[in-house]
Amino acid sequence: MRRWQNIATDGRELANLALILPVTTGCQDRKNNVRPSTPAPLASLYHRLFVRASIRLKLFYAMLGLVVLLICAMGAATHYIFNRDFLGYLNEQAQQRMEDLVPRLEQAYRANGNWDFIRGDPREWFKMMRPVLAEHGGIDSVSPTQMLPTSDLTGATLRFSLLDAKRNLIIGFPYIGPAARLRPIMLDNDIVGWIAQTPFENVIGSLDVRFLRSQLLAQLVIGLIALLVVSIIVIRIVNVLLKPLVRVAYATHKLAGGDYAIRVPGGSEDEVGRLARDFNQLASTLERNEKLRRDFMADVSHELRTPLGILNGQLEALEDGVMQADAATIGSLKGEVGHLNKLVNDLYDLSLADAGALTYRKSEIDLRALLQTTLHIYDERFRKRGLQLDGIDLPEHMPVLADPGRLQQLFNNLCENSLRYTDAVNANGTGKLVVSCQHDPQEQYWIVQLDDTAPGVDGAALARLFERFFRVEASRNRASGGAGLGLAICRRIVDAHQGRIHAEASPLGGLRVVISLPTADMSNNRVNTKGALV
Repeated sequence: MRRWQNIATDGRELANLALILPVTTGCQDRKNNVRPSTPAPLASLYHRLFVRASIRLKLFYAMLGLVVLLICAMGAATHYIFNRDFLGYLNEQAQQRMEDLVPRLEQAYRANGNWDFIRGDPREWFKMMRPVLAEHGGIDSVSPTQMLPTSDLTGATLRFSLLDAKRNLIIGFPYIGPAARLRPIMLDNDIVGWIAQTPFENVIGSLDVRFLRSQLLAQLVIGLIALLVVSIIVIRIVNVLLKPLVRVAYATHKLAGGDYAIRVPGGSEDEVGRLARDFNQLASTLERNEKLRRDFMADVSHELRTPLGILNGQLEALEDGVMQADAATIGSLKGEVGHLNKLVNDLYDLSLADAGALTYRKSEIDLRALLQTTLHIYDERFRKRGLQLDGIDLPEHMPVLADPGRLQQLFNNLCENSLRYTDAVNANGTGKLVVSCQHDPQEQYWIVQLDDTAPGVDGAALARLFERFFRVEASRNRASGGAGLGLAICRRIVDAHQGRIHAEASPLGGLRVVISLPTADMSNNRVNTKGALV
């Protein structure tokens, strides 16, 4: 407290503290890597133009920036090539002309002993530089067959200067700059003079500078026009490239809103076309799943409503005294409760199978014994309905790696399905179900076939027989019982055993269900392979 009181009373210490605080704060900011904030207007403009810009605008920026960079690079390259190659070529021609001049100057100095013979004598200087023209009396007297050197046509000799040993000007171009190229003139290993050649770019006059400026202005105008044209082309290209993406984005918003019928036309074979096709596949899958969900809810409510309605009606009849609580009534009520119980159990098993949570306790069993057990269980029920149940071509030993309880459920569902829907009498005689089996040595599968007699199933319905709640309304209707879940559960069980199941028309006139289950050796190999992969 005393420290702060002293600061408050001492003006000089306050001033020192005011000077120290900004420095300390700046050091602390640098220590914490705190960057100075960007001015608000510039930051807002940057975010609006770049950070929050649409992909269309960003793509336009990228392509336009690339084109501008190319135009600038071409202009810089042209300027560099002009200065290095063209002007360099002119200077090299002048250098070669100067090298040819040195021997004549050395010979003239040897003959005269000094430079007085040429000092202030342009004619003699002209004669030394261009002896051919001098001998013929000037350029007008030269014949067309006598070609002038390229350096003379570009005025290289007009940029030559003759200097004495102390580099004082004797004759020639008077404005010698530091960029001039010097060549010594020797006499018996002594330097008696210098020949200087001023570069072409150092002697450009005001008219030439004006010409260069006009050329630069013309290039600038051409660049701006090219930039405008390129901007229009870039805008067109951006629109063409982003139009499919815009359609996909619009369709995605519609799909997120629940419009599963939306589709994106994708005729191209590029990445955007594949994206459109993948989107359409996703939309089709979602539409199908939504339809299955709605159908599932409708089917479940329908299947539950019917037995509940029967129970409710019979209970009201018992309550009103219309029906008596005798054995027949109680049996009817128990039958409806059993139907409800089976429906709930089937739904539960199906939900577990869909979630992959249906338990399987697999062991090596004999499929023949399981089939014989199933035939024995249903033989009496088939005979009561006037149907025949036969098992033919069953091998002596059929080893499989499977859950016996689930396979028993599989064959029970198939036999129950045939028992309910097969007619006792048909055009060919008595209705029946024939179970047969054979071995496929190539694929190492046991193939079990169940063939029943009429009625059959048309081709359009065969592919949907294993869908949940699907029933063929023409002949296999609900009057015979069943909620359309048994075959769906059969498919889940077969899939869990790495097998295959499908339905086709039977040669007996009804339905054939074909089940392919891997042999025990094949199943063990698959288990070992999966274990090794894991």
